[in-house]
Amino acid sequence: MTLRGPMTVLAIDQGTTSTKALLVSDAGVVPLASRTHRQSYLRAGWVEHDPAELLADIRACLDMAPPGIAAIGLTHQGESCLAWDAATAEPLTPVIVWQDDRTRDRTDALRRDGAESLTLARAGLPLDPYFSASKLGWIMTHVPQAAALHRAGRLRLGTTDAWFRQVLTGRCATDAASASRTSLMGLAGRGWDADLCALFGVPLDALPPIGPSAGDLGTVRVQGRAVPLTACIVDQQAALYGHGARVPGQAKITFGTGAFALALCGTSPPPAGGGVLPTLAWDIAGQPPAYALEGGVATAAAAVNWAQGLGLLNDLAAISDPGGDSGGDSGGDSGGSTGGSTGDGSSGHPAIARGLAFVPALTGLACPHWDRDARGAWFGLSLDTSRRDMMRAVLEGVAFRMAEVIAAMAAVAPLTDPVRIDGGMSANRPFCQFLADTLARPLAVSGQPELTALGVAQMAAAALGVTLAPPLDSRMVAPRAQPPAWAARFAAARQAVQIYGAAG
Repeated sequence: MTLRGPMTVLAIDQGTTSTKALLVSDAGVVPLASRTHRQSYLRAGWVEHDPAELLADIRACLDMAPPGIAAIGLTHQGESCLAWDAATAEPLTPVIVWQDDRTRDRTDALRRDGAESLTLARAGLPLDPYFSASKLGWIMTHVPQAAALHRAGRLRLGTTDAWFRQVLTGRCATDAASASRTSLMGLAGRGWDADLCALFGVPLDALPPIGPSAGDLGTVRVQGRAVPLTACIVDQQAALYGHGARVPGQAKITFGTGAFALALCGTSPPPAGGGVLPTLAWDIAGQPPAYALEGGVATAAAAVNWAQGLGLLNDLAAISDPGGDSGGDSGGDSGGSTGGSTGDGSSGHPAIARGLAFVPALTGLACPHWDRDARGAWFGLSLDTSRRDMMRAVLEGVAFRMAEVIAAMAAVAPLTDPVRIDGGMSANRPFCQFLADTLARPLAVSGQPELTALGVAQMAAAALGVTLAPPLDSRMVAPRAQPPAWAARFAAARQAVQIYGAAG
């Protein structure tokens, strides 16, 4: 097809499990392609992607683009990183994924040495393998070719966006929002910090230049035509922009592999500490930088998929309303509550009300605890516990963990209501109601499932002086009163997995 009329932007969302292409215009967001890629787990705690496979998926998305697209916006995984030859763009390593835990001993040792005070003061980030810095330092220590290329002045180290941009546009660069996820950038000055680079053993001269998130980022060949790349940014920041957040205090939660909350804070860095992360929301050419607070639950949909893989429940819609008969239908969002029995021995009441809790610490606890030793667990199992009870507890556990994140963020900077949510789990009405109850905040559930693509497309269009405003709808969910004992019970379970992990 050939596009005519209003501007259309090609949005490419390169995510943890797939790469998607979507066409975004004032008429709406139209899916174009979706390609899944392999997840490699060579050792316990190691998570890798094949960079050639990711690039091939991006190229396939470009090949499917119709004539007439005005610009391209690209999102990426954030903390996932690699090394490559600056002269040939040939990768030296697999992509080390944000979930990867191989550098845990190194970050633990740095913390014991008191180095976390430096990372918090300069980058605003705690010491954790989640961020790119220790991964890039690991490459310098364990990949001999990296050191050899550095001596030859040909080494590049960075997050995946910088490599994608070099291959696709011929320009090697990253943006300040992406750089803020490495723990190598000074948050206030938005430049690479020599002391942080030295701390992690990352040569500063091997890092890509830092530029804007949107503006003139080069051109990409699409079916023989040069199309401008005008936005490239972390996926979570793109989703915040897609939700329309422009005023401090506005917050969103995206439920994907993990669940990530971002809240806009203004044009200066919010304070570090309290377990939440100050970060760059975006840095658009010609505008002041926008800062945000970030906090995540490492396993959200990943926990649900894991539980389904155990055979607990194949149809999440079959779970009756976790709110049960504890409250009325607020905001028209009862989720099809049946009340009473679900037919397999479980009542319509929440699992937590019956003493059953699940802590989704399957890869440890991220914000605000940053405890890699913690592990997932069910508490309160009994002979009458059903598979459906256990599955409901998994959903409730994600909600309780996100409530910890939002509370920690609100303690640093005030949040406005409603909290906007998107992602796969937001399609589950009972989960959304339980989340609203647990947060004690109203939710605006997006009717647009691709907020990441929408956000980067809007950013790409804005760089060309055009406002993209496709029709969006959202469903409001009002919170219902939740007994304080439920949160206390979950907190006790969460503390127990931390004690158990520490004992190992």
